[in-house]
Amino acid sequence: MAIHLDHTIIPAHDKEASARFFARIFGLSYDGPVSHFAPVRVNDTLTIDFDNCEQFERHHYAFKVGEAEFDAIFGRIKAEGILYGSGPRSSEDMAINHRRGGRGFYFKDPNGHLLEVLTA
Repeated sequence: MAIHLDHTIIPAHDKEASARFFARIFGLSYDGPVSHFAPVRVNDTLTIDFDNCEQFERHHYAFKVGEAEFDAIFGRIKAEGILYGSGPRSSEDMAINHRRGGRGFYFKDPNGHLLEVLTA
């Protein structure tokens, strides 16, 4: 059997607000808490579970998407006035990158985690 990531837990100051933000930006749905997590189903095999935590290190999460999904996500980022950038150290230069023949950008979620969206 191949190995597939089933779920991961992302620490948050407010798990439900974080789940709603993530779902809204990525065009997904958040259906409310399950047990003590605020899960967002990303696809058939992956769930992101947000959990409250007072202190935590900031992490980097990268999501590979198709061209149409990229355009939709990028459109929501711009519509909400969220700062974005072309690299992990330039996450607020308001530019996208074109690495490996694709497009990509970075932005921070409300907890300071760095999220990356890329097509290639």
